[in-house]
Amino acid sequence: MQSQEKTKTDIRAEAKRRIFGQLLKDKGFITDNQIQEALAIQKQKGGLIGDILVSLHYVTNNQIMLAMSEYLGQEIVNIEGMDIPSEIINMIPPAIAQLYRIIPIQKKEDILTIVQADSLNFETLDDLRLMLKHQIKPALCHKDVVLRALEKYYPKKHESVEQLLLEFKEDKSYAVSARGEYIDIDELRKMADAAPVKKWVNLMFLDAILDKASDIHLEPFEDGFKIRHRIDGVLYEKISPPKQLGIPITSRIKVMSSMDISERKLPQDGRIQLNVGGARIDLRVSTLPTKYGESVVLRLLNKSAVSLNLETLGFRPEELKLIHQLLNKPNGIILVTGPTGSGKTTTLYGALNYLNDIGTKIITTEDPVEYDIDGLVQVQINTSIGVDFASCLRAILRQDPDIILVGEIRDEETARIAIQASLTGHLVFSTLHTNDAPTTVTRLIDIGTKPYLIAATLEAVISQRLVRKICTSCKEEYEPPEDSLMELNLTNADIKGKRFFRGKGCNNCNNIGYKGRMGIYEIMVINSKIRRLISEQANTNVIRLSAKENGMNTLRDSGLIAIFNGLTTIQEIVRETMIT
Repeated sequence: MQSQEKTKTDIRAEAKRRIFGQLLKDKGFITDNQIQEALAIQKQKGGLIGDILVSLHYVTNNQIMLAMSEYLGQEIVNIEGMDIPSEIINMIPPAIAQLYRIIPIQKKEDILTIVQADSLNFETLDDLRLMLKHQIKPALCHKDVVLRALEKYYPKKHESVEQLLLEFKEDKSYAVSARGEYIDIDELRKMADAAPVKKWVNLMFLDAILDKASDIHLEPFEDGFKIRHRIDGVLYEKISPPKQLGIPITSRIKVMSSMDISERKLPQDGRIQLNVGGARIDLRVSTLPTKYGESVVLRLLNKSAVSLNLETLGFRPEELKLIHQLLNKPNGIILVTGPTGSGKTTTLYGALNYLNDIGTKIITTEDPVEYDIDGLVQVQINTSIGVDFASCLRAILRQDPDIILVGEIRDEETARIAIQASLTGHLVFSTLHTNDAPTTVTRLIDIGTKPYLIAATLEAVISQRLVRKICTSCKEEYEPPEDSLMELNLTNADIKGKRFFRGKGCNNCNNIGYKGRMGIYEIMVINSKIRRLISEQANTNVIRLSAKENGMNTLRDSGLIAIFNGLTTIQEIVRETMIT
């Protein structure tokens, strides 16, 4: 599992990737210009350099395999049609095989021979040596053949690695211990580098990725060390490591995220990059000193799994049509509001992705920059050196942008500059933390923004929440009890002809009844009447009533539509919305 930590393996891998391109050139297969063209495509779109060269018809798959075999000193095997014994296949758990895209093909003495889809992913070999009880010998096989074999031998793609974690926890042979509150820095580094610690951290990351967790929480207590995953917005407790591994695991994560391993009394922030099965995963890491040690929270940002397409974010067709109309406005301010974790950033990225073309200059200022999008100029906020939203926004206006994203409007100065930007012909996007769309106006006034400026520049407010979707594998129709309907203020007349669904719980959803999340939205378009009400400083209820008369569905209304469409449950909408 690859991290930002520059190990010898990382350096070796980078060097071999560079030299591999030179080897193809030396053999007369490709030219310098063709290498540069492929590298430019790889930087823009990702992928393996060999696959890109083949797609450009500069080399053949056979030429790639021959060059790799000669350079890496590995034999070429073809497992197409091979009948690999089950005892060999069972040596690698399905979760590990699927994530790393590997197939074991032979075992002699204590050496297990494998083929992998990305033969230049040298980090995989080191990870496997840590997690498995065998020496690993790689052989070469064409990627497509390996992927077909994975479907044949390991059909259960989502099997958990919890069994491996449980076996490791029960294994008393590891020798890592943390003695006392004050530990020498050199001893901390030794513990962080110990094989059992690396193994647990790798397995913990794999378990979270398979769970599709958004966050990993590592929490020290007097009598233990707990790990929890946030899945679809809800925390679930996972298998915890032995207590004595708590400090070494925390130290390992701090090393990987380039934090000061000796500093245990102050909060710290860092980042880790993982490369698992060809997918790039970023982890934002935060530590917080507590009574019993450092609490660590890791936010997982799976760039290959997140859709930045507006069509996949849960907008209904009529809402999507309205969003497109708003995005085509030449100037003004569009705000996305909601609590932390409500999907505001994803919605904004989806909007920018829709607007992103060669003729449009888009600049963003973010804290932090979560996803790299080609074609966008993205600026990272760093308040410690005075780079805040207001100062960045002033500088951005001198960069001749067409569209601006301000990560968040936190104060009057940022709001004022955003308004000035919109008045001078820019389309401005930003976020606010408010409970619903109409409350946004009151919030802007509270931080010192003039009502007439809000009325002149605000084009729309999109308030949103994320609700869990019913698992499609165990979805069933049911008759909701009367008290559940009362929570939504629904009468028998309201639900006449309506159907309600829930998830029974199955293996596909870990017996929760929910799988994945979707957005529900409240879109308040600012028309002439609402502009007048804003200028007159009308109260929130009056603005809300006018917006509803103008066709706005409240968050509760959108939630009810999702319930009646069989997408989510009464409990989810009650939890995430309120009656307005």
